[in-house]
Formats: sequence, C-alpha cells, structure tokens
Amino acid sequence: MDFKTFEIEGLVEFQPRVFRDDRGYFLETFSMKWFEHLGLKPNFVQDNQSVSKKGVLRGLHFQKPPYAQGKLVRVSSGRALDVAVDLRKNSPTYGKHVTCILDAEQQNVFYIPEGFAHGFVALEDNTTFLYKCTDFYQPSAEGGILWNDPELSIDWGVENPLVSPKDEILPLLRHFESPF
Repeated sequence: MDFKTFEIEGLVEFQPRVFRDDRGYFLETFSMKWFEHLGLKPNFVQDNQSVSKKGVLRGLHFQKPPYAQGKLVRVSSGRALDVAVDLRKNSPTYGKHVTCILDAEQQNVFYIPEGFAHGFVALEDNTTFLYKCTDFYQPSAEGGILWNDPELSIDWGVENPLVSPKDEILPLLRHFESPF
C-alpha cells in the first residue's frame, strides 16, 4: 500500500494494492494498519453510500463538534473530483483546499480528518461514492460552505453542476465562524 500526503496537514490519499488475475481482482479497501504509521487512530462508526450521475455536485459539508466527522472516501464505480477545505481556525492553511481524483479503476482512497468541509462532483454517470465516518450523522450538527465561494476558487472541472437547493444557500467562508 502506498500513500501520499498533501500540503494541508492531515489529508492522506491511500493507494491499496490490487491483486488482479483472470477471475477479476481483490483489494483491501480499508485497514487500520494504514493509519498506524501515520500516528492516526480514527474510529469509524458509520458507512454511507451515494450514487450520482455525471455533473452532480455534493458539498461542501461538515458536522460541527461534538459530532464532527472524519471521513475515508472512495468510489466503487465511476470517477469523482473530491475536495477538502481546511476549516481549522488555528491552521496555517485555514480556507485552503485540496482536490483528489477518486477513480474506481485506480481504487484510491482519501482520508479527510475532522475540521474540514468536504464535497465532490461526479465525473461519470453512476458514480458510486462510499464514505466511512468517525461519528454518526447528526442533523442538528450539519454545516457547510458554499461550493462556488469565489474566495475558495475551487476548480470543480465541470460547467453547470447539478447542486441541491440546500447546497446553493450555504454561507460564504467570510461569513463563517469556525467551530473547529
């Protein structure tokens, strides 16, 4: 298993080993051993799944403490541009973001710790997006940042994404008071 860290501390992309033969393939999609050498011990308690058609954009979401969620995300079919925005108020990279292409063929996995807003856009039809979360969904703790906030300057790589009405009215970063 290979891994890659980013310029924003805490974000990690894992590349599991895929064993292929004429029957198909096998891989570990998660192992706590991946985190041990990084000194991390996330406790995943809930798995989520969504299916999106090409151009669907979901985000930028988070849950406020004490229900903050770290996420381990991947796609099992299709491709997605995944985005993590640092919302940790004392972080030197506050308001900065990282993108990661998640690809079912590549089988890569992206870890986003607590304190980040998260979103993705489906780059292919029938993109199946899988999330492991470190806390349970709590509606009263929902939060978000507007996906197309000019201050964030995120290049989503798609024109006119399909965004939920709820995601279209999230606040701008400059109007946001970070709970992290």
